[in-house]
Amino acid sequence: MIKMLVTGGAGFIGSNFVHLTLKEHPQYQITVLDALTYAGNIHNLDTIKDNITFVHGDITDAKLVDQLISQNDVIVHFAAESHNDNSLQNPWPFVNTNIIGTYNLIEASRKHNKRYHHISTDEVYGDLELEDPNKFTEQTPYNPSSPYSSTKAGSDMLVRAWVRSFGLQATISNCSNNYGPYQHIEKFIPRQITNILVDQKPKLYGSGQNVRDWIHVDDHNSAVHAILNKGVIGQTYMIGANGEQNNKQVLEYILKDMGKPTSWYEQVNDRPGHDLRYAINSSKLQKELSWQPKYTNFEQGLQNTIQWYKNNTQWWQPQKQQVEAKYKEQGQ
Repeated sequence: MIKMLVTGGAGFIGSNFVHLTLKEHPQYQITVLDALTYAGNIHNLDTIKDNITFVHGDITDAKLVDQLISQNDVIVHFAAESHNDNSLQNPWPFVNTNIIGTYNLIEASRKHNKRYHHISTDEVYGDLELEDPNKFTEQTPYNPSSPYSSTKAGSDMLVRAWVRSFGLQATISNCSNNYGPYQHIEKFIPRQITNILVDQKPKLYGSGQNVRDWIHVDDHNSAVHAILNKGVIGQTYMIGANGEQNNKQVLEYILKDMGKPTSWYEQVNDRPGHDLRYAINSSKLQKELSWQPKYTNFEQGLQNTIQWYKNNTQWWQPQKQQVEAKYKEQGQ
């Protein structure tokens, strides 16, 4: 058995990673560390709770982090403050978790000589023009535009420095926008789905022309395992599935698949600093590590996601009123 510590394992991507790992990689014995902030949900792990060890704690707790890393062989770091709108309202939690927390993890991983994988985002690269034929690659210069993306960029740089300065056994991945089960309903896709399920018109930021490169969470997490198994220490890998869609297109897909007219939505104020376009070139990952996405049809993956939210109303309903009240205050 290989002992694996998953930080943020009760969050959206992290919990899906734990589910996938237990299902497809039984060689791992998993400990989840999660602070259970609003984005972490212990119920994401209900069906597998007897097969993992759960620790309620914070990656900013250096003593706890050191203890847990000393007891594990592989660390996969998902834990992050990740919602752009929240980072504009209060940047400090993003600095604390994404910078200080990452420092604690890589220091302990260096000290105990553990294998460390760092989950990051394409948002560290800033954005692309809508008509730009280029995509982000591992060589694209960093150009973050929000407190969230700048703190993720800072954490990536810390990992790279620890690899070079101290020989940290680390890899990094930067992924495009994930969608799928267990995603907090403040996020774009689940917010629209759950609005329709409660018979409220979904909301579209501005004109809806902003483009995201969508990837199903299971595809993202299968790529992380490819990096853990075959990735070269010190290397960065872009994870994407050629899923570029603008927000208006995504919303119209959701409306159509849920039996509503594609015009049945409200336009709301665009958010400050809303990046225009993200697009990832994952050819390095696909060629060097022989990885391929499963959900190559975006609408099919979206239909599966819609069905999950339909089947799991008890998971999201308790949060819905509070989330919408918060957006209403912001005019969104």
